Amino acid sequence: MSRELITVTGPDAGTYLQGQLSQDVLALEVGGSASTLLLEPNGKLGYWFGVTRTGSDAFELDVDAGFGEAVVTRLQRFKIRTAAEIERREATPSSEEVPESDRIEAGVPRMGAEVAEGVIPAELGQAVIDASVSFTKGCYTGQELVARVDSRGGNVPRHLRRLVIDAGAVPPQGAEVVVDDKVVGSITSSAWSATRGAPVALAFVARSVVPPARAELRWPGGTSGAEIDELPATMAES
Repeated sequence: MSRELITVTGPDAGTYLQGQLSQDVLALEVGGSASTLLLEPNGKLGYWFGVTRTGSDAFELDVDAGFGEAVVTRLQRFKIRTAAEIERREATPSSEEVPESDRIEAGVPRMGAEVAEGVIPAELGQAVIDASVSFTKGCYTGQELVARVDSRGGNVPRHLRRLVIDAGAVPPQGAEVVVDDKVVGSITSSAWSATRGAPVALAFVARSVVPPARAELRWPGGTSGAEIDELPATMAES
């Protein structure tokens, strides 16, 4: 997948990003990288991407292609009397192309699919929160909801789950996830896994469904059985 790079530079670059991103960017060494969330003031997503400190007053944001302009617009919204320049580069091919099925198996969210308007960050899974959020750095935009949900044990209405599909066609985005004849979620990403010899998918599923659980997938022109699994415990696990 192609990437877009956004540079944030200037005397106030670090302090500005510290107040906008969920990650403790001021704690990054030069050359250090981490994942981060960029939230709306109500704590909803937002965006999820990588941040690298490239200098004492310089940072680079690594964003899914097609979302660079939106991230710049969001960052510019609160930049008032701030000595920092925010610039977007054109999309470039990624040197670390990851097959879609591998991304799904690893439970890694993608902007425009799992990372979408209205999603509560904790719904993406504890691995994303652990990798992307600092609970000690101080205030940032959208912090209140993230901190409140964490203090309640990550209790959210639905959770991102991995599905291994019995066989046949790859179900489309939006296919319904049905358990006990009740729609409990919908697919956000899907792909054929050569390793499994079957499709795999990610879906937001109601918290009442405890994995492992059987489900039926339904979409116009197709149905299939599937197993609902937990996501890997860490972002590196697959």
